[in-house]
Amino acid sequence: MHPPLGFAKSVPMKLPILIHPDPRLKKVAAEIVDSSDELRQLGKDMLETMYMAPGIGLAGPQVAVSKRIIALDCQKADEEPARPLIMLNPKVLSSSEELNTYEEGCLSIPDQYADVTRPAEVDVEWMDLDGTLQREGFDGLWATCVQHEIDHLEGKLFLDYLKPLKRQMITRKMIKLKKERARDEA
Repeated sequence: MHPPLGFAKSVPMKLPILIHPDPRLKKVAAEIVDSSDELRQLGKDMLETMYMAPGIGLAGPQVAVSKRIIALDCQKADEEPARPLIMLNPKVLSSSEELNTYEEGCLSIPDQYADVTRPAEVDVEWMDLDGTLQREGFDGLWATCVQHEIDHLEGKLFLDYLKPLKRQMITRKMIKLKKERARDEA
């Protein structure tokens, strides 16, 4: 089984992570015109939040920022150095016909996982935090993760790939979790 795309713990985060169902998670994020010191700080804060959660990807809408920014680092093996990436306005330019299925999770849908099938390889273009256009091909877990995070920018969750009954069951669990957290914070 492949590592899931992350889960949330009850630890203080640099940025609060929105929990499904939240209408802000279903909105299409706004295009970013250019990089700024504010965006660079947001990118750093998103990486810190993602690592603390722990997760391997986080999108702006998940931290209540409706901008096209994602943070990811899919280096999972201890012997591999970290490879944090911040992408502004990422878009998939092309994808393979070959598909991969990974067990996905989401920091906005804690402790819930499901198999999702996506293209095995994608070619992605984005602007880095210095405003430079980048392009790279991704495969395996990296391809799954970048597609998952770009989906967030379109207001789409991994739940949207599931059958209605499974989607409703997970949504009910998230509503219950939100009520429990609200009660604990009161």
